[in-house]
Amino acid sequence: MAAPEILAVVPTYCEKDNAAAMAAAVLANMPPEGGVLFADDNSPDGTGDILDSVAASEPRVSVLHRPRKEGLGRAYVAAFRHALSMGAERVIQMDCDFSHDPADIPRLVEASQTADVAIGSRYVKGGATPGWPFRRRLVSRFGGFVVRTVTGMPVRDPTGGFKCFTRKALEAIDLGSVASAGYSFQLEMNWRAWKAGLSIREIPITFRDRKAGESKITAGIAVESLKTVFRLRFGKC
Repeated sequence: MAAPEILAVVPTYCEKDNAAAMAAAVLANMPPEGGVLFADDNSPDGTGDILDSVAASEPRVSVLHRPRKEGLGRAYVAAFRHALSMGAERVIQMDCDFSHDPADIPRLVEASQTADVAIGSRYVKGGATPGWPFRRRLVSRFGGFVVRTVTGMPVRDPTGGFKCFTRKALEAIDLGSVASAGYSFQLEMNWRAWKAGLSIREIPITFRDRKAGESKITAGIAVESLKTVFRLRFGKC
């Protein structure tokens, strides 16, 4: 694959029902100089083999095979480093379950023209979470309020996972120092970008729950995120 100007990074673990369709959808919303890099954590359901088959016939698709599952944060750090080594100038991160709509990729890329980090936000004007019950919305919004209050970071959706980083941003963040292995990785990356003085812009997206496969969200994720908030604010990061 030639050096991509824009590269979408998509971690996978047991996503056999979504992987090929996601590759096609991402490429359909990418400019010709864009591509997609999947980081598969040795999925036991054969996701990695499916992606290899896709990559064999589509040069804009690459697959980074990792030996084992170590957490979302570790997968993203490895994939970001690989994307930078491939020469990408902009790196989009997104889930493989279609909760992040590939059709929003052009809007994220456009926003990254005037910001170092562009975030697809559920909680700025125009953002939405259709189908969520009131309690889930309340917990999610309250979590964002806690993050903003404790850290001072002015991001409405600090835990969102649909973003576009410029090369400048990823190089400034110092990926080797990122401590979060799980889903709290999302807010830690935002924190480090903000502390590095990088510009952050949020654009509205509609977040939809996955339609195929099993969710990897657990109750412990909220606890992990809360601990991370206080570690970032009061620890040595």
